[in-house]
Amino acid sequence: MTLPFFPIFFVDLVGSACMVFFAIACVRLSYALHIRDRENVLYLYLLMVCHALAVFAISRGIGHIAKQLLLLGGYRHIWESLRPYSGSLNTISFCVVGAVTLFFERIWKVHQQILRDRQALKEAHEKLLLMNKHLEDLVSERTAELGRSEQKFRRIFEASRDMIAVVAADGTLLDINPAGCEMLGIDGNNVMVEAAAKKLDFGKFFEQPRDWERLRENLQRSFYVTDEEVALVRQDGREISALISASSQCDLQEKREVFHLVVKDITQRKIMQQQLLQADKLASLGQLAAGVAHEINNPLGIILGYTQLLIREEPEGTERYEDLKTIEKHTRTCKTIVEDLLSFARSAHSRKEPASIHDLVQEVLSVVRHNLELKRIQVETYFDPRVPVLVLDKDKMRQVLMNLIMNAQQAIGKEGRIEIRTAFVENGPSVHIVVSDTGMGIDPKHLPRIFDPFFTTKSTGEGTGLGLSVSYGIVKDHGGEIQVASEPGKGSVFTVVLPAPAETQEFMGHEN
Repeated sequence: MTLPFFPIFFVDLVGSACMVFFAIACVRLSYALHIRDRENVLYLYLLMVCHALAVFAISRGIGHIAKQLLLLGGYRHIWESLRPYSGSLNTISFCVVGAVTLFFERIWKVHQQILRDRQALKEAHEKLLLMNKHLEDLVSERTAELGRSEQKFRRIFEASRDMIAVVAADGTLLDINPAGCEMLGIDGNNVMVEAAAKKLDFGKFFEQPRDWERLRENLQRSFYVTDEEVALVRQDGREISALISASSQCDLQEKREVFHLVVKDITQRKIMQQQLLQADKLASLGQLAAGVAHEINNPLGIILGYTQLLIREEPEGTERYEDLKTIEKHTRTCKTIVEDLLSFARSAHSRKEPASIHDLVQEVLSVVRHNLELKRIQVETYFDPRVPVLVLDKDKMRQVLMNLIMNAQQAIGKEGRIEIRTAFVENGPSVHIVVSDTGMGIDPKHLPRIFDPFFTTKSTGEGTGLGLSVSYGIVKDHGGEIQVASEPGKGSVFTVVLPAPAETQEFMGHEN
């Protein structure tokens, strides 16, 4: 080697080494970029180009370094044998670099398309986020509205005084409000748990099963019924009258037919209607009885007068005298019946004056107590001290109390209990005198007739059937009423309701 060729040797040797070094550095950097973003196709392309250039740089740089070292060491013949291989390897690696470069335009288009798609996805994502937020607001608003609506209808459901029930077509009770639980006498706290466990059948609360079948058929045929009157039976066995309005609807979630029922308890209304009918009937009977009594009373008085005149002229002990006494006795009995009829018709004269109802009860008990004790009938009294002095016909009111107590004694027979209770009711105001017994009770079929004149279930000779009729007339004459409740085998409860004077309420207000 001569001195002028040394710079060329140095530049070629160092340049080849630098080319190899920078090629490897490019590969490393492009690889780092690719690792950072593996989805970036441009980085992947750059990595491929760097690898191709590295192969070309290593082939060419190693070839030049080997050439200079072999020429410097005097091994030209070795270089001459390696030269074709080095040239071929350089050509191949250069072709690879060129081939990779040809894909740049397509890679660049793919990269631009990816960027556009990414931007579109980003914008779509932002729109979705905005819509999702708006949808959440709509859902929250709709949920709050549904909550308010559910709360409103739940309040109506819970606070309704009538029964509201949801019943499946097969009769299974699905839901019922507290008023319905109270109406049917079932436990409102666990009703739905029990209904689910026991398959509580709403049809079993109907007194007549055919009423439930008819209601169900009408609902399935017409999809609604209005104001259908039925008789229901509570769980404690007590009967109630009810008015049912219902509609049929298909439950899409459960895929079955359900009935929505509104049931109104009209038991009290029915009782009041019966009482009005009873009052009208008794008023008609009273007018008839008054007319008959007036027509009979005068002839009876004439018969009694002439009989007594004949008795005075007839010596005692004769057969004629005994016959006249018999006529007098039965005429007096007839006059007593006529007077009772007049009392029932409220045509008899009454003399009212201030009196204590408690004193009247004690006076009647003092008369009958010995007889009751002989029959081992216990009498208990509970007097309300708030009961005021009432304006009464004392004799007639004693007759009412006597009739009620004697009826109680006859209903008990032997060994029992009679309870007499008084109470002052400010709402009215009124005074209640309650006479209850532990006797045999009254057959329900006889209850509508017990105040009818001459109606009696006693044996012949034990009563005329006028006791309760007369009591009814006397109480009505005082502006009150008699209520009766009875259960066969358990006893009866008669309640005399008398109006209290308005001054009593004012007086009690001053006392308070």
